[in-house]
Amino acid sequence: MSKVYLIGAGPGDPGLLTLKAKALIERADVVVYDYLANKDFLRYARPGAEIIYVGKKGGDHTLPQDQINALLVAKAKEGKLVARLKGGDPYVFGRGAEEAEELLDAGVSFEVVPGVTSAVAAPAYAGIPVTHRAHASMVSFITGHEDPGKRESALNWKALAEIGGTLVFFMGVKNLPEISANLIANGRAPSTPAALVRWGTTCRHRSLIADLATIAGKAKEQGFAAPSLLVVGGVVGLHDRLSWFEKRPLLGKGMVVTRAREQASSLAGDLTELGACVYEFPTIEIADLGDYADVRQAIAELAGYDWLVFTSVNGVKYFWRELAALGLDTRALGGRKTAAIGPATAEALALRGIAADFVPEKYVAESVVAGLLALGIGGKNVLVPRAAKAREVLPEELARAGCKVTVLPVYETRLASADPAGILAALRQGEISYITFSSSSTVENFFALIASEALRSALGAAKLACIGPVTAATLATFGFTAHIQPEEFTIPALVAALVADQA
Repeated sequence: MSKVYLIGAGPGDPGLLTLKAKALIERADVVVYDYLANKDFLRYARPGAEIIYVGKKGGDHTLPQDQINALLVAKAKEGKLVARLKGGDPYVFGRGAEEAEELLDAGVSFEVVPGVTSAVAAPAYAGIPVTHRAHASMVSFITGHEDPGKRESALNWKALAEIGGTLVFFMGVKNLPEISANLIANGRAPSTPAALVRWGTTCRHRSLIADLATIAGKAKEQGFAAPSLLVVGGVVGLHDRLSWFEKRPLLGKGMVVTRAREQASSLAGDLTELGACVYEFPTIEIADLGDYADVRQAIAELAGYDWLVFTSVNGVKYFWRELAALGLDTRALGGRKTAAIGPATAEALALRGIAADFVPEKYVAESVVAGLLALGIGGKNVLVPRAAKAREVLPEELARAGCKVTVLPVYETRLASADPAGILAALRQGEISYITFSSSSTVENFFALIASEALRSALGAAKLACIGPVTAATLATFGFTAHIQPEEFTIPALVAALVADQA
């Protein structure tokens, strides 16, 4: 069924996209998005969906509005379901009503999906409530960039100056001197608190607090540009007390995550929650083996093993998948002891009903083997489900300790096909503060995608962070030293070390 959904994509924070909006993006045949709609939302689009960018930025229009209207009509008349993503709310200075009228005139069915408007969300993230019983009983939303074709302004500056409450101006940075001058000339006190909030709710969020008389000059000094909201009124005085988002320790810090896409979510999520701008640059792809005959044979012979040693979450995932394919479940491991080399792997086992008998305090082979020997693994039959290509230190150390070790590949890792151009450009522009490496494989694959000299020339002040000494040693073979390395070799410890580096 053809239809156009005019969807408010919210102010930028992906968490503020509505559930209905997400569901429609997932169903859409065509996704049309603009400059202020977070591109992260595009990952919800189904495979094969047509993705079209029609952004408008400071007069630089990918498509003029009339051509956007025509595009929406044309795609709908092809029988497509179209998700039209507009920043904020489509009917709050989003020209959504104009698009709806064009669709109506063309006989195209449409619906509107409201979104969280930046007029409320951006100030809230800056610690500025737009209403407050002690400061403002009303709020006005005003455009700071009227239709240039108008003969005279539709804004009643005298009324705006006298009305009281909170004034929120959209797209007002370019005309900020005129806005503040008009308000003051019409009676608003020059000392009225004022704020600019740029890229509100996103990792690029910044705010500038001043008063109405000085904010234009300070904005110029500090390089404030679009997209920014201007907030005027007593509520701005609450910024210092109520600010919460701006206290996130990694706010605005660009962080490259090199883990496989399947594994990146925990690290990327933790960094994002702390305010970082995360650049996902997966250097590894996790893939099925071509043939699982050996895995199924090993499962059939589980009774012959005393210990199963899992070295990764993926090892657990793929091993259990093959158990299920054979009509088995966790009970097949009855009587066997299990080791998890890391807390995330232990959690993956716990989700499947297995409490690991051993989780080492330190995640290097020597410590692992010492701990296992203390539990009597020496001389036992040990099965190690893992990647097809991995470091041999652990199996070799176990074998040296008298164990009969069977290494069982259950998945394979491959070099990802990530394009390094964006990462190198962001490094050169100083947008990236850290590149993180969570394993030796991520280091090796990173330099397979980006030559050492290319990184060295682009790195600037960016720092390299490694999860542990083995990863750092691999980095050293390419001529680089790890600036950051936590004492505990886990993702949470790596995140904590990045936060500590801000002190």
